[in-house]
Amino acid sequence: MVVSRRWERLGSRRPFLTLPLWLHSRMLRQVLHEGLRTSFYKIGHFIANHPVFFFSVPVLISILLGASFSRYRVEENVEYLLAPKHSLAKIEGNLVDSLFPVNRSKHTLYSDLQTPGRYGRVIVTTGRGNVLDQHHVDLILELHSAVTQIQVNMLGFNYTFAHLCLLDDNSSCIVDDILHVLEELRTARTYNRSAPPLQYPITRLQDGREAYIGHQLGGVQPAGRRSVRSARALQLTYHLQAVSPLNDMVATHWEAHFCQVLEHYQEVHPEVTLYPFTSSTPQRDFQRTSKVSQRPLLVSLSLCLSIAVLCCSMRDCVRTKPWLGLLALASVGLATLTSAGIINLTGGKYNSTFLGIPFVMLGHGLFGTFEMLSSWRRTREDQHVKERVAAVFSDCMLPFTASTALYLVTFGIGASPFTNIEAVRLFCRNICISVLFSYLYVLTFYGSSLVFSGYLENNYQHSLFCKKVPKPEVMQQKPAWYRFLMHTQFNEEASELGDLRAYESHLLVVFMKRHYCDWITNTYVKPFVVLFYLVYVSFALMGYLQVSEGSDLSNVVATETSTIAYTRAQQKYFSSYSPVIGFYIYESIEYWNASVQEDVLEYTKGFERISWFESYLNYLRSLNMSTSLPRRNFTEHLRSGFLKQPQFLHFSDDIIFGRLVDGEVDVVASRMFLVAKTTENKREEMYILLDTLRKLSLTSRIKFIIFNPSFVYMDRCASSVGAPLKNSCIAALFLLFFSAFLVADSLVNVWLTVTAASVEFGVIGFMTLWRVELDCVSVLCLVYGVNHAMDSCAPLVSTFALGRDSTRTRWVKLALERHGVPVLQSFLCYSAALLPLAAVPSNLTATLFRCLFLTALITLFHCLAILPILLTFLPPSKKKRKEKKVAETREEIECVEMVDSTRVVDQITTV
Repeated sequence: MVVSRRWERLGSRRPFLTLPLWLHSRMLRQVLHEGLRTSFYKIGHFIANHPVFFFSVPVLISILLGASFSRYRVEENVEYLLAPKHSLAKIEGNLVDSLFPVNRSKHTLYSDLQTPGRYGRVIVTTGRGNVLDQHHVDLILELHSAVTQIQVNMLGFNYTFAHLCLLDDNSSCIVDDILHVLEELRTARTYNRSAPPLQYPITRLQDGREAYIGHQLGGVQPAGRRSVRSARALQLTYHLQAVSPLNDMVATHWEAHFCQVLEHYQEVHPEVTLYPFTSSTPQRDFQRTSKVSQRPLLVSLSLCLSIAVLCCSMRDCVRTKPWLGLLALASVGLATLTSAGIINLTGGKYNSTFLGIPFVMLGHGLFGTFEMLSSWRRTREDQHVKERVAAVFSDCMLPFTASTALYLVTFGIGASPFTNIEAVRLFCRNICISVLFSYLYVLTFYGSSLVFSGYLENNYQHSLFCKKVPKPEVMQQKPAWYRFLMHTQFNEEASELGDLRAYESHLLVVFMKRHYCDWITNTYVKPFVVLFYLVYVSFALMGYLQVSEGSDLSNVVATETSTIAYTRAQQKYFSSYSPVIGFYIYESIEYWNASVQEDVLEYTKGFERISWFESYLNYLRSLNMSTSLPRRNFTEHLRSGFLKQPQFLHFSDDIIFGRLVDGEVDVVASRMFLVAKTTENKREEMYILLDTLRKLSLTSRIKFIIFNPSFVYMDRCASSVGAPLKNSCIAALFLLFFSAFLVADSLVNVWLTVTAASVEFGVIGFMTLWRVELDCVSVLCLVYGVNHAMDSCAPLVSTFALGRDSTRTRWVKLALERHGVPVLQSFLCYSAALLPLAAVPSNLTATLFRCLFLTALITLFHCLAILPILLTFLPPSKKKRKEKKVAETREEIECVEMVDSTRVVDQITTV
């Protein structure tokens, strides 16, 4: 009767005991998870059986590939690296070059209106003086004379500026219009005549020609509406021809002599300050970062090596692992050398952005090796070395493999042809190669090193000197210094075989297990941590709302360079006006039509203009003629009258005439020059202006384009820079989604996604508050930040999620005990490696240091503070699993009790 009643009760509960579909999927995930762990267990056992082979082969490969540094080359084209490859500005630039090549520009080489090839440029400042007074005018003309007399000896011939310069119609060198103004001032003073009135930014020369001097005269104090009272700076540009390889080589040497002449002139005349700049200056200053970083990088390596050795050391001379700390860095170094060799063999070229590659590999490789060392401490000492190594691989290699796959996917997306900035694409490609070899070398080289270290420990040999440690009874007869060096704990001294408490003497283990875990999970500490997290989110949001895009070349060059000094001087004295914008009408329009004339004048309204069209209309009005002439008359007066006047002759370079089908001549293309008045935020205004004019060109019935070489860096910069980060984040999300079946609990991926998003949000916000702009270097650091956050948090979250039969707090403590020490060790080593970067005088390394340090610090904050607190009261739950286990136990008891019904009451009473 008892059996039948219980069978009926079990039958009524059968629908509730049926496993749902999600439980089947969970069982599948557990099977796959255990299968992968078993595979890595076998791999670890195989490596432990052949440690010499797996130790020596990576070293041999690295040495062989490292010999390829004889093919080491440097990328010299900065525009190729940093400007978007596919942009509308480049298409517009090609169209402009085909219509109006540089040699046709003559007097209109305004502010690099078209890329002029080779050139030398200098800004002359006088402090509080006036560059237009007699003394400074003489000095500047003397400087001009010295520059034009520079001689470059090449193939037995002395080349001067006259042999290299661009020529006008009279076969004379084209020079800046401000020099004609200075010569007019000196001539007037020589003959005691009144100087011609100087207007700004457009003045009229003695030959009647209008000239724009807004980028040649700076720091202007106005006297009236357009007159100039004084000026504090003056800029001169010397354009060179580079039409052949020999000509380009001569021009390169001329630029070097140009800088030397200016340096000597500065020493002779200290009353003026010179800021030289040439076409090769950005490339030289961009690559100079690598030179000034050599000593700090050596200091960085030394500090990281010292901290790594200390983090792996302990008082016990047998169980201490200083060599493993050294070999962890060696594995990363060998992987770096191997990947660099492959890059050299495949024709890759080095650039200064590659300085971030070793730090990315360091962050990934060190955490993996410290996780292996932490897992080694948790193995049983009474096991064989091969079994211990296999257990370490089974425990650590699965999350390390998953994080490596995440690196390859995220940076692989950045290395795809869809990446529009070449420097980002090359960096991501090389990172993928480096991370892959770093993973293989940790698996083989560091795994075999762990085998050798295990044999030393198993034989009770000193970890440094490899000397056998005497037994305790023999040790007592030795002197004190010997006992100090040979201090260890034998297993025979432990309370039971395989006691692991000897490893708890490690300083970081003691700190984490006995102090920090209890403190962070304290009920009274949790509210303060949550409050601190809210403060963190608030400041991150404040910075996130102020993110600015960085397209300035000064962000990626060394600080104490000509580029930085010249850029600061230009921003200080020549920021009142935008770069000269070329307004190109590239098709034949009805210039003689009154409505078309109104449209053209309306489009150029509000700008400072050098316009043949406006000058021609004024010319017709001065002759009391209508501007709405028939096409033939309009074109005839333009060619025969207007362009024949000396003051308008230079406009012939701005008009292209063509013969139509009916045989008549018409204007088929033309250009005008526009300059916008700007304020301090010049770059943002240029973004808005470029976008506005582009939209206008699409809706206008007049087909025109606008162009300036600086647009190549500005055009689509935001989308080009942000695309790798966006694509990498999307790829990471897809990888986490599709890898959910590989982890035993799908909540692991949810927590990793939330944590990575929180870390990334904080890094973006705080780097903005730290005055870091969103450029190609900072975006690469942000892509790394996603991987670093998941790399560090994955083991901790996985350990907590897979925990059974205990409380949340207990599993949080256990997860921190197991993985908190590797997180802390990797942060200490990584921070020590990053600190010397702060002393490098370069904006590129400053961006690297700030972004990478923020990434490491914020990730540490999330791993050791935020996640442990949130996991104590958010899913996955431990209570339900405990109750479920108890229920299953009770059911098993009932089934056992049915065997002998006479003992049921006694057993239940006992329970």
